[in-house]
Amino acid sequence: MLTVTGIKFSLKGRVYYFNKNDLDLKINQEVIVETERGLQYGFVLIPSKEIEEETLISPLKDILRVANKDDRKVYDKNLEESKEALKKARRLVQELNLEMNILDANYTFDRKQLLFNFTADDRIDFRELAKRLAQIYKTRIELRQIGIRDKAREIGGLGPCGRFLCCNSFLTDLNSVTINMAKNQMLALNPSKINGACGRLLCCLAYEDDTYKELKKGLPNIGDNYNYNGDNYKVIDIDIYKRKVKLEDENHHQEEIYIEV
Repeated sequence: MLTVTGIKFSLKGRVYYFNKNDLDLKINQEVIVETERGLQYGFVLIPSKEIEEETLISPLKDILRVANKDDRKVYDKNLEESKEALKKARRLVQELNLEMNILDANYTFDRKQLLFNFTADDRIDFRELAKRLAQIYKTRIELRQIGIRDKAREIGGLGPCGRFLCCNSFLTDLNSVTINMAKNQMLALNPSKINGACGRLLCCLAYEDDTYKELKKGLPNIGDNYNYNGDNYKVIDIDIYKRKVKLEDENHHQEEIYIEV
């Protein structure tokens, strides 16, 4: 097991794990960390957590120090200039007639890199755009195409439940959601009901999936053949909470039975 600290670089961003280097850190404390892109200004979300070493995707980088007032001034300046870079990049996209939508721009803390996230329906040849941006800002430019779920996280909005989108408010990682999760909850597979604002399956389908899997253990599926008191029936309905199954034979005679755990 490794003891790590969870850091976010923005309110909507995902959590990244770092080596805390014996620093005494608290939630929301501001720190300077080392990343593959250079130095970054981050915020402590998880002061201390133990994780399995094999779950790490890449080697742990270090938290270098707690940020001071001068660091905060640099960070605020980078935020303001990133907004101007975003406006400039969008104007260049129009000039070059590129079919892409740039969502945000972010300087690394040490300004060694300027990162733009964008969405597009197809692959885009953005080499001329990157070249012009590099000439203007005199730093390394990275243009990264992100998916529709990441776009929803960046833009935000309201879900069908009436609350702010999970991905835009508290979810730190966008884990995969499968159609089997909807089937486990016996939901109608209507895209308008089970898809979110991004057009993909609702993230909340995953929240109770383990519970539904546990409740369904030992129960037949709708449409299965079922032998009851020596007679053959077909399963036509299931109440997984009460573990009640409705059966029907070929003469349309119905029975309701309870199946013990």
